[in-house]
Amino acid sequence: MHNKSLLHRDIKPENFLIGQKKKNFLIYVIDFGLAKRYKNSKTGEHIPFTEGKQLTGTARYASIYTHLGKEQSRRDDLESLGYILVYFLTGSLPWNNIQGKNKTEKYKNILDCKIKTVPKELCKDLPGKLYK
Repeated sequence: MHNKSLLHRDIKPENFLIGQKKKNFLIYVIDFGLAKRYKNSKTGEHIPFTEGKQLTGTARYASIYTHLGKEQSRRDDLESLGYILVYFLTGSLPWNNIQGKNKTEKYKNILDCKIKTVPKELCKDLPGKLYK
């Protein structure tokens, strides 16, 4: 997807499918409704960095920079993928079930928790030595 100059911008478990039978080794990414090109297809120029953007995607898996209103890039898709892997391996994330009086407060509370959760703490329950 990134090799095709596309950002998914809504990486979450529901957007991944696993092949069946002879294709059980394939993982499919679906739902490109929020996808965006990060390069101009004619010039090859990267989209400009901007701030003050609304959160795009699913707050639970969105990157910290996305919560902060920064233009999304490949790094944000990868951070979201990391959150998914932790979720798949542990069954939860520290910011699951965080509430707020409204959506804005809830997203702020999720962001605050993400910022406070250092990678070592986030990965502490992973099996084996996946994080040192």
